[in-house]
Amino acid sequence: MTLHTTTDAAFSVSTGGDARQVWIIRHAQTGWSVNGRHTGRTDIPLTPIGIAAAEALRPWVKSVRFERVLSSPLSRAMETARLCGLQSQVQPEPLLVEWDYGDFEGVTSTQIQATNPGWDLWRNGCPNGESLAQVHARAVALLQKINETTGNIALFSHGHFSRLIIAEWLQLPASRGRSFAIRAGSVTVLGFEHANPVIWAAGDIPGTPGVGR
Repeated sequence: MTLHTTTDAAFSVSTGGDARQVWIIRHAQTGWSVNGRHTGRTDIPLTPIGIAAAEALRPWVKSVRFERVLSSPLSRAMETARLCGLQSQVQPEPLLVEWDYGDFEGVTSTQIQATNPGWDLWRNGCPNGESLAQVHARAVALLQKINETTGNIALFSHGHFSRLIIAEWLQLPASRGRSFAIRAGSVTVLGFEHANPVIWAAGDIPGTPGVGR
């Protein structure tokens, strides 16, 4: 694949001779993401800043031809895909939904720590929600599902689930997903170099808006 350059000089992806890329695009800012509230299955809309951030991704997305475009069915992800200009291609994919936070839905990490000292999402999971093993199994199933696609793929998903996709792509333990920062409205590009799975770009966003959560 040739070099992809965009209108933002800070973002270009060189893939050498290896063809396929998987673009992971986290939905843009919502009222809960900006405050650090765990947002799993609650369908929270994009904020005005989130809408602008999603639209700012359009030049990047236009630089690539995608064979498949899949999105979490939650509106914040589907709307991000639409605002990026992929409304004619995007298909809902239930495997891409966020971690089910169960009793911790809508609660910040600080609030959880106040009542559950030592709690760690990547170790303890969520009561009445999903464990790490369950979320990891969805990431494995997703990558198996798209494995036969030979062209570029765009996946619109969520902060924590995107990290599980990255860890699995890189053949890392699921718990290493904690090491990847996936900002709202950001793009992470996975691919291959000499048949090795790699990250070509990680958590990139256009200059503004979209910084932070």
